[in-house]
Amino acid sequence: MLCFRTVTLIALTLLFVPASGRADTPKKSKSNASQRFEAVVRASKIDPRVKAYPAINFLIEKPNGKPADEQQAWFDPTVESRGQLVIWLMAHKPELFERVTSYGLHAMRVHYANGWFGKLCQSNPVGPTCRGDVRIEAATGIDYSDEVAIAKPDSIAVRAYLFVKYLDEHDAPGDWGQFLNSDRSDLNWEKVILAGSSHGSTTSARFAKHQKVARVVALCGPRDQHQTWQSLPSATPANRYFAFSHVEDSGWEADHYCRSWEMLGLNEFGPIVNVEESKPPYQNTRRLITDFDVQGNAKRAHSSVQPGGSAYKDEQGRYVHEPVWRYLFTHPVDAVGEPVERDPGCDHVQAQ
Repeated sequence: MLCFRTVTLIALTLLFVPASGRADTPKKSKSNASQRFEAVVRASKIDPRVKAYPAINFLIEKPNGKPADEQQAWFDPTVESRGQLVIWLMAHKPELFERVTSYGLHAMRVHYANGWFGKLCQSNPVGPTCRGDVRIEAATGIDYSDEVAIAKPDSIAVRAYLFVKYLDEHDAPGDWGQFLNSDRSDLNWEKVILAGSSHGSTTSARFAKHQKVARVVALCGPRDQHQTWQSLPSATPANRYFAFSHVEDSGWEADHYCRSWEMLGLNEFGPIVNVEESKPPYQNTRRLITDFDVQGNAKRAHSSVQPGGSAYKDEQGRYVHEPVWRYLFTHPVDAVGEPVERDPGCDHVQAQ
């Protein structure tokens, strides 16, 4: 069954229900949530070729028998569409999807190989391209890595394409066909925003090096320690990469994020800007940080730059970084800041 929260598709029959309510409640409220389209579809439902890779924890079903390959798609018809699709490369994040769809963006999460981290590329020292090679193979299904063999039907690129095509063929609300190319053989990638946090932000950036996309949004990342892929020529122009991190995140304190940002060339588009001391458009930069109080908790710092329980909230419980997230996903890519000197060492960098 193709499971929708606002739209339930059974035998190609659409039933509209409130996103916050039960699937058997055929009524609407006045909130945007009641109008929003939300779909949950298994990758194995869309494409019978998909398979499991137990050695890297890339599964179709969990050990308890529950689906492991669910994929989500959201669209808000009450907001004027920007004609772009966010592909989120991390666990499904309803709080994030609520925001990006409120900006007029479509949103989708695909199930892909991300459980390999900590299992592959464990040699000491690890090769300078090892993690990047696994990431791009997970993204494309092309044989880049000797450590894994991921087939194309199990790649981000193919699963995202087939998910969009599936929604379009089933007349899902939102004109999903606009994200297909002219002959419907692939996505129109220049309408795609790749986004993720942590592991997902790093894979987003690596994929964008290979495939030209509309934008990359990297939350608490990217990082791959001392890998070299960040300096590869990029199919996606460098001004289309946007990043946001907390300064007490271990990836920032160890200079991994800063190093990656400079290797990606983001210093060409403005200084590092502390969002607690600045307002949009943040000097049109691509490198944003926060230093709000996380009481020295590096784990909270790591997850604090995305909507959720660790995020910065005011006394009324409202997210303080709402303007930051809107900027990351919607700021015009051609509006750029002044370049600053590049220093791969990064340990001297101070917020401006």
